[in-house]
Amino acid sequence: MTDLDFPFVVENQTGLTRMSDVLNWLATESESFKHQLAKAGALLFRDFPIQTAEDFDKFSAAFGYGDFTYKDSLSNAVRINFTPRVFSANEAPSDVEIFLHHEMAQTPLSPDKIFFCCLSAADEGGATPLCRSDWLYAKFKERHPKWTHQFATLGLKYNMRMPAETDEYSGQGRSWASTLSVGTVAEAEERLDALGYSWRWEEDGSLITTTPVMPAVKQLLDGTESFYNQVLAAHLGWKPVGQEQQEPLTYGNDESIEDEALYELANIANEFVLPLEWKDGDVALVDNHRVMHGRYPFSGSRKRSVIVCLARDVKK
Repeated sequence: MTDLDFPFVVENQTGLTRMSDVLNWLATESESFKHQLAKAGALLFRDFPIQTAEDFDKFSAAFGYGDFTYKDSLSNAVRINFTPRVFSANEAPSDVEIFLHHEMAQTPLSPDKIFFCCLSAADEGGATPLCRSDWLYAKFKERHPKWTHQFATLGLKYNMRMPAETDEYSGQGRSWASTLSVGTVAEAEERLDALGYSWRWEEDGSLITTTPVMPAVKQLLDGTESFYNQVLAAHLGWKPVGQEQQEPLTYGNDESIEDEALYELANIANEFVLPLEWKDGDVALVDNHRVMHGRYPFSGSRKRSVIVCLARDVKK
């Protein structure tokens, strides 16, 4: 399963020094990179002259994917926009680990592709772990067919807390008004109803939401299956929500997920994790359906700056 280069590295072998030359090069090469992405799951572009969010915006746009903006997403992470298409990866404090996940897989609206760009690498730490979820699922299915069947047939429900006000110190601190792109309680409830969520309001003004049943497994275009969800992130990093201290994740029938299954998933994922150690100017293109990502804690006087652009396969 792991005989492919992961991620597949594309180096600036011709020494392109101007963004205009890079964009001309991508105009002829981007389609071949898309084909490579379908096999490798992630591409790393290294030593290209990318220094600003605007450079990164142009680089990612050259692939011709459709836009998936932060404003229109249901992401619960706090982010800062640099251009309409480009925003910070996450504003969570540097000592917080963000565990492996598929971007927004806990929502009905998730991106197909993710571009990452490192404008400034941390002094210590700050790597982005990557994990092939198709490899993880195949190994989990081989070792534990019963648990695999339960995930595949029952699906998942996510219980999430949206605070009344944005909490920039939390990895899940985006307010309900911002997350849902609404201004009033009535508008929030209307949006949630349209999405198929159930919900309740807490005394502190926060909102507890429960998703409809979401798939735990996704069939990819090549016929393989991917463990496409937020199970590891929820198991390792999410806290019980609301006054009732609900578990953040259950099977789709509301039953608890076996602790042993969660531990085994985490152990198998560790077999396939590859930490992407950033260099300034790096760009990574990740297939969000095939590959999970996260963020390791970091430290040092040099500010880590990794920005992202999310994309759809088809322009809308």
